Amino acid sequence: MSIPIVEIVNVSKTYSTAAGDFPALKNINLTVNKGEFLGVVGKSGAGKSTLLNMINGVDELTSGEVLVHSDGRRVSVHHLNEDEKALWRGRTMGVVYQSFQLLPMLTLVENITLPMDLAGNFKPRESREKAMELLRLVEIEEHAEKLPALISGGQQQRVAIARALANDPDILVADEPTGSLDSVTADHIFDVFSRLVAERGKTIVMVTHDMGLKSRFTRCLTLVDGELQNEEKMETKTKGRRKS
Repeated sequence: MSIPIVEIVNVSKTYSTAAGDFPALKNINLTVNKGEFLGVVGKSGAGKSTLLNMINGVDELTSGEVLVHSDGRRVSVHHLNEDEKALWRGRTMGVVYQSFQLLPMLTLVENITLPMDLAGNFKPRESREKAMELLRLVEIEEHAEKLPALISGGQQQRVAIARALANDPDILVADEPTGSLDSVTADHIFDVFSRLVAERGKTIVMVTHDMGLKSRFTRCLTLVDGELQNEEKMETKTKGRRKS
């Protein structure tokens, strides 16, 4: 039985620009089920990042509603005030960006414990142990005390995934997380995501412009000019492959 974890109901987003109003999303209706690895593919400017920002509440919607089910609660994301939204996001949702956005003056392990502190979950010993566990999960534990500048882009993305898991969120949203990586490194990142779904029951929504990645998701949608065009369900769920 499918259990909804995100419900997007009649969501539209229009930006006001000097050239006039620009409709980034047009009446989007979408249900994301618990344990899915959902892909949203589309060209640059199709509205993919805007869709993620509707889910995590980073941007305000023009109309509609986004409901997220987590920890026994059903939250209407855009009805929260900014402080409530920031705390809810930190505890409920992990965000992975293409540009990694690690803090350069903090070590890798400190980058992971920071979200715990911001969400009010920091306990010196326990938080460090959990951060090390997450670094082991993404197979980069040996670099824990290094600064981000001293590791590769692919390794930084692994740290960014570990950081997104710092508060054990049910949902991860990933904005072009493999867009700046080579194909081999990108494949390793996909393996990490797939294991999080298969072994830890996480729900992941990932957007990408790479149409060739469609088969890697358990379900895939196409976004064109702010509208969802079609749905593809994969017969075999994506399974992670560990590095040899």
